[in-house]
Amino acid sequence: MEGFSESTLRALAGPRSFERGRGYLDAVSGVEVGDGWVTASVHGTERYEVELALDGPGGVSGECDCPYGMEGNFCKHLVALGLTVLARRESLPRQRQAARDRAQDLDGWLSGLSKDELLALVREQITEDRQLRRRLELRAASARGDLAAVRARIRDLLDITPFAQYGYVEYADARAYADQAGQAVSAIGALTGSGRADDAIALAREAMKLLADAVESVDDSDGWLGQVGADLADAHLEACRAARPDPEELARWLAGHALGDLDDGLTDIDPLDYEDILGDEGMAVLRKLAVEAWRGNRRGWAEKYLMERLAKAGGDIDAVIAVHAADLSPNGHTHLVIAHELDTARRPDEALRWAERGIEDARDPSAVDAALVDYLCDRYTQAGRLPDAVALRRDHFGARRTLLAYQQLRAAARAADRWPAEREGALSLLRADAEQQQHSRYGGPALIDALLDDKDTDAAWQAATETGAHDQQWLTLADQARPTRPADALAVYRRLAEPLTKQTGNAIYEQLTSLLLSIRDCHRRLGTPDEFTTYLTALRADQKRKRNLMRLLAQHGL
Repeated sequence: MEGFSESTLRALAGPRSFERGRGYLDAVSGVEVGDGWVTASVHGTERYEVELALDGPGGVSGECDCPYGMEGNFCKHLVALGLTVLARRESLPRQRQAARDRAQDLDGWLSGLSKDELLALVREQITEDRQLRRRLELRAASARGDLAAVRARIRDLLDITPFAQYGYVEYADARAYADQAGQAVSAIGALTGSGRADDAIALAREAMKLLADAVESVDDSDGWLGQVGADLADAHLEACRAARPDPEELARWLAGHALGDLDDGLTDIDPLDYEDILGDEGMAVLRKLAVEAWRGNRRGWAEKYLMERLAKAGGDIDAVIAVHAADLSPNGHTHLVIAHELDTARRPDEALRWAERGIEDARDPSAVDAALVDYLCDRYTQAGRLPDAVALRRDHFGARRTLLAYQQLRAAARAADRWPAEREGALSLLRADAEQQQHSRYGGPALIDALLDDKDTDAAWQAATETGAHDQQWLTLADQARPTRPADALAVYRRLAEPLTKQTGNAIYEQLTSLLLSIRDCHRRLGTPDEFTTYLTALRADQKRKRNLMRLLAQHGL
């Protein structure tokens, strides 16, 4: 218990979960104290089972079966139990001693029973506890060397029927099914531990197929079966390490699994984890099968992924490039991937050529991967090829004509001391778009955004007057122009405020208040504060029923 405090819980959970945990103190029930642990139920969205370990090797820790807790986090339910334990801190040593005494008493009683009495007790328990019965049945079948019986029990454990209504396991029953499926994995691991790794391999592969079929009919929103699948993959790997199966057979099975032939979408097995088991012979077979599959389907995701993994593991960068080059994306993204691979392999000249080819091969200049353009411009800049960087940014801007593309062109052109000329050409394109009403995504001309970004307020105001602008652009224009053109800015603020007076909601009230503050500043600059007082008085009278608005205005001195 040393070091167990509220500050410990806060450090483990973080401020947010700690504060939320305070609100669950009344939801804690069924607290049971053991020697070094405390368990309870906490009623939240569902009823969750929580356990605190008070003095483990790493200090205080906990487990909870809520979704957040299952991800390894110290959740609000654990905080609630921890705070409950701290509230009873004085009685905790006595409860822990009582738990130790009960454990000793139980052990002493069991030790004093005869064989027949112990058997009667076990039989009584397996009659009442189905899960215990199944575990013991598996152990018995394994001890007899009865592989058929073990296989049958594993099939039973992976059968969804007892948990399914209308053929589907609902969310509420998914945890119970996953717990049962986990027993099958444990049984497979036990076979390896008892020297029967060959049988464990066979059963693990059968279980993978059964689990893959089952997951289609289970609401696995919390990922319980995903964890079972991961444990099953580990059990298979450990069995292979123990049994050392034929390298060629194992390579063929791994290739089939990776390529989806086994219809298993749950157990994520990396063939490279088996490299020490496969040895040179098995790895050669695996690479051969991967190449054959890839050549048969160069665009298949599984085929490409397996080929790339094996090529990278073998240090064959040319094979990695060949895999990507066989299925080039039209926007140049794959060219960029290849360029990065070549950079990693310290082949920068080839990387640059692939990146440039990505621009040349692009079918639609407006769809070119922006990251590819950035990569090339960085390379050109590092090499002192500033005109090339400007030319690429110019082409990219010409195809996109967005504010970001304009900003990037400006940065490149300024670095090359060519911005005035480039700016005129870029603004000409944006001006033509504005005249044709080709606006940016939120509705306003990109021309206005570019001029505002350049802080060319007068030109932006003139363009907005001639071509129109989005309200947000007018607001930014008014904010920029207010020091020098307060009358123009005032007209904009008044126009934007008018429709807000007919709407409700705190967000609306905040917008209106901000506009009123700007209107007041304009009148101050114009030397007409009385006009603002008259305007505000009328607005207050008209809006007096909106209490939140009145409160907000008062807070801002309006």
